[in-house]
Order: sequence, then C-alpha cells, then structure tokens
Amino acid sequence: MSLQPGDALTSHNFGLQIDGVMVEYLAEVSGLTLEQDVITYQQNSAQGRPEVSLLPGVQKNGQCTVVRGMTQSASFTQWINDSIAGRMATARKNASIIMMDFEDNPVKRYNLRNAWCSKIDTSTVKAGEAAALTETVTIVFEELVIE
Repeated sequence: MSLQPGDALTSHNFGLQIDGVMVEYLAEVSGLTLEQDVITYQQNSAQGRPEVSLLPGVQKNGQCTVVRGMTQSASFTQWINDSIAGRMATARKNASIIMMDFEDNPVKRYNLRNAWCSKIDTSTVKAGEAAALTETVTIVFEELVIE
C-alpha cells in the first residue's frame, strides 16, 4: 500500500462494485451515512441517585447518491429498471463503494447489503450546450458494513 503514516486517501480515487462487478464511468458518490438508534436507559444507583446510560439501538437502513455518465451500460440500466419496476428478486444486489490509494489498491470498503435504486434523475438536455449527460441515481440499502 502506498499510504504512509499521516497520509490520507484522496477523494478522486474510488469505485463502485455491484455484485462484484466494477461499474464503469462513475463521477461522484455522496450522502453515504451510517446511523443507529440511541437508547436512553435511566436507573437509580445503590445510593438512590439517578443515572443515565446511552446504549446502542438498532442500525438504520440508509441511502447514497451516485452520479455517473450517461452511457450504454446495459447492466446498470437493467438494475435501475428492475428496481423501478419492483422486480426485487433481481433488483436487490450487494454493492461496495471502494476507496483506493495512489496505486489503485483497495484500502477501504463500504459494503451495502440488499441495495437497489429508488430514484433516477437525468441532467438537463439543452440545445447548444456542450456538457456531458449524467444520471444521478439514489441507491437505498438495508445494511452498511465498513471494512
């Protein structure tokens, strides 16, 4: 690994795998969060004084947003269509957001279990515009595991 003590990963070197297959032409990933409920537990001590403890609760599901160039990627388009059509037997997939070091070695993985697309938003098309077309896809997931 090319990271030395004190080095940090850079934000431009990342990838997205869906069921072990790397997605091509990925521009941005945002909004990836992990959250769980917090349980407040109150009790009295042996001396009769109130004590408050915070305990971990249930992990919540989550979502993230992926921006990608509008390409002819049949597998990604099929995943979106299966999700939107409610074909959950094929739409639910395991995905990983992978952070890489300067030598393109995977360093950190965010594994999304049972992920599927809940929304797609295409960029604006405009006559005379010289810009790449993109798709912004919202991916929801049932569990996030960080490796």
